[in-house]
Amino acid sequence: MCGIFGVIGTSKRAATITLDGLKNLEYRGYDSWGIAVQHGGELCIEKSIGKIGQVEGLNLDPSATIAIGHTRWATNGGVTEINAHPHIGHGKHIVVVHNGIIENACELRKELEQQGIMCISDTDTEIIPHLIERELESAKDFGSAVRSICTKLQGRYAFLALHSEDQTIIAARNGSPLIVGVGEDQYFIASDIPAFLEHTKTVQYLDDGEMLITDGQSVLFTDIQTGEERSKREIEITWDIEEAEKGEFDHFMMKEIMDQKDSIARAVNQDEDQIARIADAIASAEGTFLVACGTGHKACAAAEYFFSVIGKHHINVASAGEFKLYHHFLKETSLLIVLSQSGETADVLEAMEVAASKGAKVLSIVNVQGSTIDRLSDDTLLINAGPEKAVASTKAMTGQMAILLLIAYALRNRLAEGKKLLLETASMINDMLNPRYVQFVEGIAQEIAEHDDLFIIGKGWHFPMALESAIKIQEVSYIHAEGFAGGELKHGPLALIEEGTPCIVLGGNDEVQGDIINNALEIKARGGLMIGIAPENNPAYDHWIRVPDAGSAQAIVNIIPVQILAYFLAVTRGKDPDQPRKLAKSVTVK
Repeated sequence: MCGIFGVIGTSKRAATITLDGLKNLEYRGYDSWGIAVQHGGELCIEKSIGKIGQVEGLNLDPSATIAIGHTRWATNGGVTEINAHPHIGHGKHIVVVHNGIIENACELRKELEQQGIMCISDTDTEIIPHLIERELESAKDFGSAVRSICTKLQGRYAFLALHSEDQTIIAARNGSPLIVGVGEDQYFIASDIPAFLEHTKTVQYLDDGEMLITDGQSVLFTDIQTGEERSKREIEITWDIEEAEKGEFDHFMMKEIMDQKDSIARAVNQDEDQIARIADAIASAEGTFLVACGTGHKACAAAEYFFSVIGKHHINVASAGEFKLYHHFLKETSLLIVLSQSGETADVLEAMEVAASKGAKVLSIVNVQGSTIDRLSDDTLLINAGPEKAVASTKAMTGQMAILLLIAYALRNRLAEGKKLLLETASMINDMLNPRYVQFVEGIAQEIAEHDDLFIIGKGWHFPMALESAIKIQEVSYIHAEGFAGGELKHGPLALIEEGTPCIVLGGNDEVQGDIINNALEIKARGGLMIGIAPENNPAYDHWIRVPDAGSAQAIVNIIPVQILAYFLAVTRGKDPDQPRKLAKSVTVK
C-alpha cells in the first residue's frame, strides 16, 4: 500500500511535479518517500524516511523531463532509507517504484544471489530492477525485458520502471491500481487520481495483466503475456481539484466530516430505474451477500438491519477477507454486493473472483468511477462522495449506508418514501453540523482524551455503528475502544467498567429505545461516564450529544458526532487524524 507517481513529457519540471503529486498521495503511504529522475543517460535518486509533506525542495536535476516517485507504507521490510523506494538495479541502469507484494520474492532473490547479484534492502521490490537488468542482457529492448520478468512475478503488483538510456516509462499491473492521466504535452501514471488532478481530468485505466509504454507523446497498452495491443477509452473525471484540497480546514478528516452536509444527498441522487432493477435482482436472487472490509463491512452490517426491518428480506453479511469460505453457498443465481471506497480493495477483489468462479452476479457500491471493482462488476452504483483522502472513512461510509437504505425501501416498492427520508436527513445533518455543535463535541473530547479505554454500545442497527465507532476512535486517537451490542455487556465486558470509564450510548426513538437505556443504566451503576448520542436526553446520560430524529436513517445520523469526537480525541492527544500510524487509505494487499 503506497503512492506511485510518474510523469513524462515536455515539461522540464518533472522532479517538482512528482514531488507535488506524491504529496497528494501521502494518504496512501507515509513511512518514507523517494524520487528518481532520468537525465543525460543517468539515473539520480533522492529518498528519505518520514513524510513527504514536510519536504520543501529536492536535490535533483530541475530540468529533467522524466521522473518516477513513491510514498511507502511498509509491508515488506522495515522503515529505513535503504528500504525506501525507488530501488535501482545492480548495473545502475534500471530504477523501479512498486506497490503490492511479490509472493515468490524469496525464491527469486536466491536465484539472483546464485548469479552473484546481491540485494541490499529487505524489500521484495528490489528484485524487480535486478531481474530487468539481467533480462536486458538477452532481450531485444526495454519493453521485452519488462514483459519477460513480469511472467516470473507471483502476487499482486503495480510498478513503474525507468531505463537510464531510454526516453520512456514502462508500467505493469497485476492486482494493484495504476491510472494514466492524459495531459496536453505529457502523461502521468499514478496509483490514484488526486495525484495529477491539477494537471488533467482525462484518465485511462491499466487493467490486470497489462503493461504500458509511454514516451510522453503517446501511450501503448499491451497484454503482458502475449504482447497484443489493447485499446483504451478515455474517461473524464468529474472531481474538482478543490475537493482534493483541505481548504479552510486543518485536516482532511474534518473537511470530509463536514462535507456530509452535501455528500449524503449526492449519494441518494441515483437513477431510480437502476435502483428498482437492483432491488428486483435482490428479490429474485437465491442468496444475496453483502461484502466489504473494515468500515465498509460495518455499513453492510447496518444494512442487514435495513433489509430486515424495512425491506423484509434476508441478506447475508460477510467480511471480504473471509468470503472465500462462503463459496459452498454460491451458485449462478446468487448475488454479491460489494462495498469499497477506493474500488481497489484487495480482499474485495478476491471475493469478486470467488463469486465469478461460481457464475454469480456482482453489484458494487464504490466511490471511484473506472476503478477495478467498478469495471469488473455487472452493475455499479457510485457513492458520489468526491475524493476522500483521510485514512479514516467518513463521508464515503455514510454514502454507502444511504444507498443501501434506499435499496431496502425499493424492495418494498417504497423508493420515493426512502428518497424523501434521506433527503430530509441530509437537510437535518446540514443544520446539525454548525460551529457551536462541533465546539460542544470538542469539549467532550477534551474531557475524556486522557482515558486509555472507551466503550460504545448500541442495539439494532446501532450495534454495527457501535463497532464502527470503535474503529474510528482506535484508528485516529489510538485509544483502546470497543463496541458492543447493549445486551452483551452482562456477558463479560461489564467487568472492564471502572469509575469514570467513558461509555458512548447510541440511541434513537425506536422499538429498542428502552432496552438500550437499561443497558446504559447498568454501566452507570458501575461508575461509567455515560455519553448519550440520541434525539432525546435521558437521566442515564452524563453528557448528551443531540442528534435529529431521523427514523430509519438514525444510524447514519448517529455516527457523525462519533466521527467528530474521534477527530478531536486525536487532535487533543497530539495525533494526526489524516495519517494514523501503521495504516493506509487504500488497502491493496491482503
